[in-house]
Amino acid sequence: MPGHKTRQWILANSPTGEVVLEGEKSTFKLVTKDVPTPGPGQVVVKAQFLSNDPAQRGWIQKDMDPARLYTTPVKEGEVMRAFGVCEVVESNADNLKTGQLVIATIGWSEYSVMDGKDCRPIQADESAGIRPTNLIGSLGGPGLTAYYGLVDMVRTTTEDAVVVSGAAGATGNMVVQIAKHMIGCKKVIGIAGGEKKCRWVESLGADVCVDYKAKDFQEQLWKATEGFVEVFFDNVGGEILSLMLLRLKRFGRIAACGSVSTYNSMETGIQNWYEIIANRLEVRGFIVTDAVETGKTGVMMQRLVQAIKEGKIKIGPESETVVPTAFEDIPKTWTMLFSGGNQGKLVTQVKG
Repeated sequence: MPGHKTRQWILANSPTGEVVLEGEKSTFKLVTKDVPTPGPGQVVVKAQFLSNDPAQRGWIQKDMDPARLYTTPVKEGEVMRAFGVCEVVESNADNLKTGQLVIATIGWSEYSVMDGKDCRPIQADESAGIRPTNLIGSLGGPGLTAYYGLVDMVRTTTEDAVVVSGAAGATGNMVVQIAKHMIGCKKVIGIAGGEKKCRWVESLGADVCVDYKAKDFQEQLWKATEGFVEVFFDNVGGEILSLMLLRLKRFGRIAACGSVSTYNSMETGIQNWYEIIANRLEVRGFIVTDAVETGKTGVMMQRLVQAIKEGKIKIGPESETVVPTAFEDIPKTWTMLFSGGNQGKLVTQVKG
């Protein structure tokens, strides 16, 4: 594509608090650059759908110690990192054809030149209701995270009652379904924001979903967890984690997946820490890339796909929020993650 241009969003000012979308201190900056000529084994890809993940906020935190982060931080001046579904528009790679859909780390860039080996070809299965966007959602990182956290990290069984925060999110809704319909847990309790989301979570299999926005949230949570529970799958951290430390049985297990309520402040504010000691609670932090590196994701994916075909897992349109977005508005769509603006996986559909 000689002479072709691409727009890109780069990290301009690493944030310490809320992401800034406008003005001199804007977190991101829109730039236009030339698309390089692809070399041997390389392809030019065009972004179709971008994955929006809370973890991206940690990647751009100002003064983050690289030694304490599980992946390389995004540096100022670099393209904002993101996974996406892309179309191959030019190929010098033997294994990839023009027009083929792939998943790659394209970042917030319209076009990108990549090594063919870094692009994973995908094939949607319309007969099973599997859309390309599902492969960065229910059948991508979020679904694999849910399975890995429940099964491998905290060893969930049929004898366990499970609570999951962020239950209407990309990972949370899969936790609910895996716990109820694949593992067969004796009780599954969701925590989500708003009546609509709570009823949706219950339609997926949760025995009850508690609305954290309700005035009597704590009372509802205490009622739902009467007798205490064995497992807590935590996606949000903060106040809800503090409360759940009081609702776990002795020797209970916590899958510490995320802390989205604290990502903009990086202040955990955890209370009731003594409960971990007094009740000998197990807190297991994990990242799904560990499963990738140990070669476990292939089997996990097969089990999830089989569960979908058997009707145990629902991945309909309601399990993702796909937002058609002009390239200029990509950061605005991403920030919906931190205001509860999505149900299921938040996906940016790049317009144009």
